[in-house]
Amino acid sequence: MSLEFSADAQKKIAALCDRYLPASKTKQPVVMAALHLAQKEFGHLSEDAMRLVATTLGLPYAHVYGVATFYTMYKLEPAGTTTIRMCTNISCMLRDGYDVLAAFEKQLGVKKGGTTANKKFHLVEEECIAACANAPCAVVGTKYFLDITPSEVAKIIAELERDPSPESEVV
Repeated sequence: MSLEFSADAQKKIAALCDRYLPASKTKQPVVMAALHLAQKEFGHLSEDAMRLVATTLGLPYAHVYGVATFYTMYKLEPAGTTTIRMCTNISCMLRDGYDVLAAFEKQLGVKKGGTTANKKFHLVEEECIAACANAPCAVVGTKYFLDITPSEVAKIIAELERDPSPESEVV
């Protein structure tokens, strides 16, 4: 394995491990945050990146791989495409999430599940992104866009044009 976490990422992972151990007796609660850190550092979760997470946390690779492939917020393949995940679950649906999704489709010129002709954006209808209190919402990388109205979609896309891989702090 040729990848290594930066000193900053190692400190963040150590702090997370300290937070959950010994009460949990395992480092499994840290997997998702460590995967986010790996994705932030390496751009996507290659097999080597997932193996690094597994080794760092002393967990089986199969467990880390299972988490990374279950959740749609992790990028397993390198790409220059920004994925916008628009939630349409019950809270978002009740607060006009489908209207926001339609605004994204119109602004981008693609239907949900599609990728723009220039390969800059991929639009996904997401089941739930766990931000129900601020519905409707979308997530790109680890950055959440909350309380979205259809009229804000153009501004969000312009922001993503400037910074196509926004990341929020995971720790």
